[in-house]
Order: sequence, then C-alpha cells, then structure tokens
Amino acid sequence: MLKSLLPDAIRPPFARYSHGMEVPSGHRLVLASGQLGIAADDTVPDNVEGQTRLCFENIAAILAEADMALSDIVRINAYVTDRKHLPGYMKTRDEFTGDPAPASTLMVVSGFAREEFVVEVEVIAAKP
Repeated sequence: MLKSLLPDAIRPPFARYSHGMEVPSGHRLVLASGQLGIAADDTVPDNVEGQTRLCFENIAAILAEADMALSDIVRINAYVTDRKHLPGYMKTRDEFTGDPAPASTLMVVSGFAREEFVVEVEVIAAKP
C-alpha cells in the first residue's frame, strides 16, 4: 500500500498534496512525459481548467496502457504560465486525484512550445 508522508515536524502542505509518498518494494513505476491540454483532434481549450482536464485525461490514457489508473499516481510535477492559473489548476487537479493525495510540485514558468498552452502536467505512478 502507498504511504503518504506528512511529518508533524514540518509545515503542513499549502494545498491538497502529500509532502512525500512511500512506494513499497515490488511496485512497477510509470513515468509519464509532460502532457499539455490538447485533444486528439488538436483542439486546445482557452482556459486552465479545460487544459488541466485534458492533461489528466491524457495521463489516464497513458496509465491505462500500463494497467494503471489515476489513483496510482504518487508524484505530480505541474507547470503553469501565470500565478492566476493556480486556483483553476488546483481545483481541476483535485477532481482527478484521490486519497492519499500524491506528492506534488507546482511551478510558474515563462511559457511552452505553443503560446496557447497554459499548463503542463507530468506524473509518476506506482502499482504492484
């Protein structure tokens, strides 16, 4: 079983995430490349919520190829192009992540390969 690490000796997380996740021996790992908010038909939503939703739907498809699910995510690295996108990203991310919440890092970056992208998400997942 995956174990959330939330030591009392340090400040609690700023949002819904774990400071660390322990993956027991015998688990397989999947490392997913960063996913952008783009659909298979090349459409890109014009808001962070829509793009975040597509990021996690794409991640779900990648994990399914390895017989895994979003609930197997142990680490998220996410990038947004402006602080104003933080609440929309976090709200939408929380729709896709279960308990315990994965370890997570969220960074503000200057941009992505195409101007219309405002969020990118990469994950690590583990399953026996």
